[in-house]
Amino acid sequence: MSDVVLFEERPTSHGKTIAIATLNAPKALNAVSHDMVELMLPRLRQWADDPAVAVVVLRGAGDRAFCAGGDLHGLYRGLTTGDTTPAPGLPVPASIEGFFAEEYRLDHLIHTFPKPMLCWGNGVVMGGGMGLMVGASHRVVTEQSRLAMPEVAIGLFPDVGGSWFLNRMPDGVGLFLALTASQLRAADALFAGWADHHVPHAQHAHVLDLLVAQAWGDDRAANDVTLTRILTEAETAPEPAVGPLQSHMPVLREICGHDTLEQIIGAIHHAAGADPWLYSANANLKAGSPGTARLAFELLRRTQGWSLADVLRLELEVALHCSAQPDIREGIRALLIDKDKSPKWQPASLGDADADWVERFFVPIYDENSHPLKDL
Repeated sequence: MSDVVLFEERPTSHGKTIAIATLNAPKALNAVSHDMVELMLPRLRQWADDPAVAVVVLRGAGDRAFCAGGDLHGLYRGLTTGDTTPAPGLPVPASIEGFFAEEYRLDHLIHTFPKPMLCWGNGVVMGGGMGLMVGASHRVVTEQSRLAMPEVAIGLFPDVGGSWFLNRMPDGVGLFLALTASQLRAADALFAGWADHHVPHAQHAHVLDLLVAQAWGDDRAANDVTLTRILTEAETAPEPAVGPLQSHMPVLREICGHDTLEQIIGAIHHAAGADPWLYSANANLKAGSPGTARLAFELLRRTQGWSLADVLRLELEVALHCSAQPDIREGIRALLIDKDKSPKWQPASLGDADADWVERFFVPIYDENSHPLKDL
């Protein structure tokens, strides 16, 4: 367990330290496991309180991914093997509650971290990886970055605060990304507000050297400015300079301007045509879980204007209800276990996954005093 996250503190020549956390499961594309979360939470808290630490860096081992999402193999095992008896008062085993609650707590800590935090989002950054990256104060994408919220493919929903940051995208297009699992490359990640700088991956070691060479102080604002300057000087224009999300904004604005989920999905089907990007998005939507589509739509509708903490508290309860439903096991099975890519979704159609059906996910599990995330 101890090596799934590598921690390093590099001293600078001016008395401060650059702290680095490396997700270290490259064969699994650095998927976030419960063990990772249990290691990262106390270490990040320690670094937050340590006056010697000036900047924290989050990165992934290997060249393929920062983090491809949550540990779906571990989640599947927790839902299908061993003691799967629900814990008292919960719809799932306590281990499932523990994973989601601590993961969301980690995401919230990153969003509220009191020092500059650089997330090096190279390669695949999806699902749980987005939860780690989006909240960092300084977010880098590279020429290899591919960002997405692909939960519709596994019968979950865009969690880890997805209901919060998707709602803050321009013209409602966060819903389009939730429904279609469309991937954003560097230019679109910058346009969408999911990243701040495009820096070639080959510059990673050089950027770390520059961090070590700086004269960091105790002033947070000044340190933010210094880190921004370093990344600005290292950044280059992404290629292409305009991605498909940005270039399709007129049609996406029209699609997401409809009132009902049925109208929005109908508009996506109609717009696909021969356009390769929209065609791929539509294919993902058609193959995905109708229940996830309904749930994502309902979550985004209900949480408009909510704080991140309130969103995470609701997402925890929804995630536990979701884990008790058949789609998440079936989605993971089809994608990662049997790899037949032919999930049998329940419900099988959007007509069955209607507004009455979705209410089961919003039945309260906790009161305000018993919620695991009440102190966020």
